[in-house]
Amino acid sequence: MDSGRFDVHSANGYGQAWRTKTDTGGAPVTTYGFLGLGIMGSAMAANLARSGFEVVVWNRTPEKAAPLVSLGARRGEIPREVVATCDITFAMLADPAAVEAVCAGPDGALAGVGSGHDFINMSTVDDITSCAISDAVVERGGRFLEAPVTGTKQPAEEGTLAILAAGDESLFEAAAPAFDVMGKTALYLGAVGNGARMKLVVNAIMSGVLTALCEGMALGLKSGLDGEQVLQVIDAGAFANPMFRAKGRLMLDRNYPTSFPLKHTQKDLRLAVELSERSGQPLHCIAAVNEIFKRARVTGHGDEDISAVFEAIR
Repeated sequence: MDSGRFDVHSANGYGQAWRTKTDTGGAPVTTYGFLGLGIMGSAMAANLARSGFEVVVWNRTPEKAAPLVSLGARRGEIPREVVATCDITFAMLADPAAVEAVCAGPDGALAGVGSGHDFINMSTVDDITSCAISDAVVERGGRFLEAPVTGTKQPAEEGTLAILAAGDESLFEAAAPAFDVMGKTALYLGAVGNGARMKLVVNAIMSGVLTALCEGMALGLKSGLDGEQVLQVIDAGAFANPMFRAKGRLMLDRNYPTSFPLKHTQKDLRLAVELSERSGQPLHCIAAVNEIFKRARVTGHGDEDISAVFEAIR
């Protein structure tokens, strides 16, 4: 993908209408836009609104904005309007196709970009998509940062995500107050693409470890071991971790309330495999993990939590 695929127009009709408030000291107040109010985005935007920031939100399904409006946020009608009337706009969308759809066109986010109207993509996409969006933003006079996150629903609600930022360092610094609310740490990783690649590496490792837990648990149960005791032994050892405690319990209960959808994890695995092909680095284990997640997705578990991959293994 290249930036030429984004067909956008200028942000006619919008401008400074929502950017005139000042704090008690007379300093301009930064207005944040937020595009995408799914499991992660709604929690992240809510933390911004609860912290007293000026926030303008948008979602394809307008009804999802209602809880944010009740917290003091304002609802934008189209992505262009949000970006054109905010200092910094964040996007938290499902996949590269969703990001492209929201960015492109006369009503898309890129049509609102310009000097003083910057764009931060927090969605998990591949590095090629991220670089193309960056080029399009810079071409229109804005600053761009990619900032995917590690963490699921609970860390998003608690504001303890890890933010993996790359791109314009001055925008990274300008967005620090918002990052402080949404995450426990924000790392600056350099040039655009590094954040996207880092997120895919981390998610590939996480998915591989989770799949190993599923296989071990399935083996233990089918060989006659007590599942509770398996989890107790794991938790007493060197590789005890919060994910095993939480996801192991869901596997034993065979109940998978969604903290992070399995279908999105499989998307991340697919992007990691594509990155491996471009990089010339074989992923023997991760490629197999991707196939297991694909099986879980096509057998009806895509909208369940990532731990539902256990159903494709047991």
